[in-house]
Amino acid sequence: MIAIRKTQLEEIDTLMDIYEQAKRIMRKDGNLKQWTGNYPSIEIVTKDIQGGNSYVCLNDNEEIIGTFAFILGKDPTYTLIYEGEWLEDTLPYGVIHRLASTEDSKGIAHACLQWCYAQIPNLRADTHRDNRILQHILKKEGFQYCGIIYLANGDERLAYQKIE
Repeated sequence: MIAIRKTQLEEIDTLMDIYEQAKRIMRKDGNLKQWTGNYPSIEIVTKDIQGGNSYVCLNDNEEIIGTFAFILGKDPTYTLIYEGEWLEDTLPYGVIHRLASTEDSKGIAHACLQWCYAQIPNLRADTHRDNRILQHILKKEGFQYCGIIYLANGDERLAYQKIE
């Protein structure tokens, strides 16, 4: 059973290690362009924690085996969508960002997505075109591909939504 709780600031080193493990998972699967350099940076992760938007996933031994940011409210990068449309664009929604797990853990994405959906039954997420793992998981969890969005830096992402 995976438990989820808010992240504490003193856990930031553990989160940064999990993000490095997630990068290795991506690279092994051929996703060479997502999360390059120091992304996600310690500044971004600290801001997530301080804003109350960072969560950790715990195994039965209460060890941190995953993390994600969950934000309720409008995401400015989701204002414009190309080559498609949102399933619903008037109701409040939650957004999942920076989902990551340790290399040897299983079920983190499922637990995260189920937990988020229980908070608000209108979720959005996006991922890199090369992130076949997350695309598969999102579809398996009932998310529908909606189109393309662009991040503030201009990078393209595939956008998904799941709504009750």
